[in-house]
Amino acid sequence: MDVRQRLAVNMKRLRKERGWSQEALADEAGLDRTYISGIERILKNPTVTVIQRIALALGCKLGDLLD
Repeated sequence: MDVRQRLAVNMKRLRKERGWSQEALADEAGLDRTYISGIERILKNPTVTVIQRIALALGCKLGDLLD
């Protein structure tokens, strides 16, 4: 599994564990819902800064999204 696939799987899992929709995560991270969707569907290649914003929103470590 490549890094974008791991990010997508982990991000979706953590989001669902919190009971959040893509829109809720997008709001918490200050991103657009369609961008969150694109990351989860492996259509977008987010920067490290964006991944950090998502990690902060989810209350996890950056590594939790990439491991």
